[in-house]
Amino acid sequence: MSLAKAVVTGTLYRAPEKRFTQNNIAVSSFVLNIGEREEMLIRVLSRRTALDEVVSGLNKGDKVLVEGRLQTAAVKMDDGSEKRIYEIDANAIEPFNGGGVSVSSSSSSSDFGTEEVVKIEADDFSNELIGEDEIPF
Repeated sequence: MSLAKAVVTGTLYRAPEKRFTQNNIAVSSFVLNIGEREEMLIRVLSRRTALDEVVSGLNKGDKVLVEGRLQTAAVKMDDGSEKRIYEIDANAIEPFNGGGVSVSSSSSSSDFGTEEVVKIEADDFSNELIGEDEIPF
């Protein structure tokens, strides 16, 4: 079942591999860990030839940003239990290696590498907090 558009960042848990369908369509896939404290794994699939160059340059441990359609599936395990599998059908993949190539297969989405990423500390806005009585809702 397809849920929605998703944008996630994470670390490659498993190196990319490329396989071909019966109709000779290339499908690249890798597993991405999006959890910080615990492992939360998502399989990323790419059927777009525009992303082949980016995917082929990725290695286990690389940090990437992935934009695409989030999909879920229920799989029965050998012991009879059911497990949820999460996948993203990627439209864009951006490596976080400080100057990588940004590739998007759709003309309507923007390149992620054009903006600088800024980490904001929690206490940066401590002087600007709004009191509860000033919130309009």
